[in-house]
Amino acid sequence: MTTIPEHVAIIMDGNGRWAKEKGKARSQGHFAGVKRVRDIAIHANELGVRCLTLYAFSTENWKRPQTEVSYLMSLPEFFFNSYMKEIMENDIRIEMIGEREHIPSAALKIFDKAIKTSKDNRGMILNFAMNYGSIDEINVAVRKYTDEVLSKRRSNDLAGDEFKNYLFTKDLPEVDLLIRTSGEKRLSNFLLYQLAYSELYFSDRYWPDFDEQALDEAIKDYGMRQRRYGGLDED
Repeated sequence: MTTIPEHVAIIMDGNGRWAKEKGKARSQGHFAGVKRVRDIAIHANELGVRCLTLYAFSTENWKRPQTEVSYLMSLPEFFFNSYMKEIMENDIRIEMIGEREHIPSAALKIFDKAIKTSKDNRGMILNFAMNYGSIDEINVAVRKYTDEVLSKRRSNDLAGDEFKNYLFTKDLPEVDLLIRTSGEKRLSNFLLYQLAYSELYFSDRYWPDFDEQALDEAIKDYGMRQRRYGGLDED
């Protein structure tokens, strides 16, 4: 039986290149990518994944043309209006991490409604990283810790992996598997602290082409690895 990772994180890369190769507008690539989110989320839930974190919009993505940013920020409304019924039927719970500041109020309203509607669901957590950057997340966490020390709410005695309790992901399982699509092999400021001992899997498929079979292949590969966490192989 294949070992199923508890928490899978995905850098959904390649929407623009997928569109370009097909002679389509970049917006059509992003639209196809959103529909793929639905397929992968439902399949991951069926496989028994406990949490799926998707890198939906990074702090660096604001550098893109305003027309593209505006389109990307309109996609949550399409996604939840189209698929919320299926999300509820599959007992999936919606969460979001990242800095809420700068995210348009309309997009935040859509996310907040989905989070509230699904809060009692007990299936997989579908966690969207919106306006997320790991360096910013770590900076925020350091400020929270420093403020607690300076205000005498705690001693300056941070130890072990306690720092994770100051991160956006503090209530989520440890990330077991990171998948990046489109053939790129870098982390792009995504979950840098959380990926310390995660398994990494890079797929040459663009995100709109990363289907259920591709996810199965990634999880099968994960199941064949021996996670040693700095230790040695057992004899």
